Amino acid sequence: MARMPRERSDILPALTEVFRTHGYEGASLTLISRHTGLGKGSLYHFFPGGKEEMAAAVLDGIDAWFENNIFEPLRRDGDPAGAIEAMFAETDRYFRSGERVCIVGVFALGDVRDRFAVRINAYFVAWRDALAAALLRSGRGEAVARDLAEEVVAGIQGALVAARAFGDPDLFRRRLARMRRLVAAS
Repeated sequence: MARMPRERSDILPALTEVFRTHGYEGASLTLISRHTGLGKGSLYHFFPGGKEEMAAAVLDGIDAWFENNIFEPLRRDGDPAGAIEAMFAETDRYFRSGERVCIVGVFALGDVRDRFAVRINAYFVAWRDALAAALLRSGRGEAVARDLAEEVVAGIQGALVAARAFGDPDLFRRRLARMRRLVAAS
């Protein structure tokens, strides 16, 4: 018999995968219940605000991971080139080399976009701005750093979508490698 989760954080990995696989609209409470092993009453105990609170908690976890592993190192690392390389490596690891879609991107493309618009925008702006800060510290001019950062973040997100659409996770790895070369050459 499975043990009852003690905290919301115990449920978040299963919730994250439900939203990643089915999007917000497709993540019914029945589906969430099945994947977490919890009845609807238990889900509401942990998330009184229902599915919207669950999605917000998932976004909080994603935000925290990206802040700690991507954004903060890009903003603060004394070795900007190393921080940028680490960003590419961590991005590849997080998205499992293109086999895992971006939940924030899924939400941005779905009907739920308006409900989480501020959160979605903040995620993409933070990534672009953190990368631009590292590029600026590495000697690029402000306009070049901002433009290149925007191109890289858009390229990562586009590569995730294209890898999924083509059924070719290696496409993501190839695009990441190309973006690494682009950053190195700029």
